[in-house]
Amino acid sequence: MAQKGSHSTRVPKVGSITFGRSRADCIIRSISGCGAALDIAADKNIPDEFVLTVIPDGGLRRCVVLWRKEQRIAVAFY
Repeated sequence: MAQKGSHSTRVPKVGSITFGRSRADCIIRSISGCGAALDIAADKNIPDEFVLTVIPDGGLRRCVVLWRKEQRIAVAFY
């Protein structure tokens, strides 16, 4: 029997976080239809809501931060 649920891709991809007039690069460590785990630079102040662009796909995803730990943040898409 097949397991149901979101399939998560764990191949690192490049992403871009945009909020207001600001932008920050990130590494997408894993991504699914529901959310993603992102690595960001330690000195970046990322807000709780932003838009993630997956490069080179160009897909835009509205995100809300679920948790933060050092340079990693987990987000849900909405």
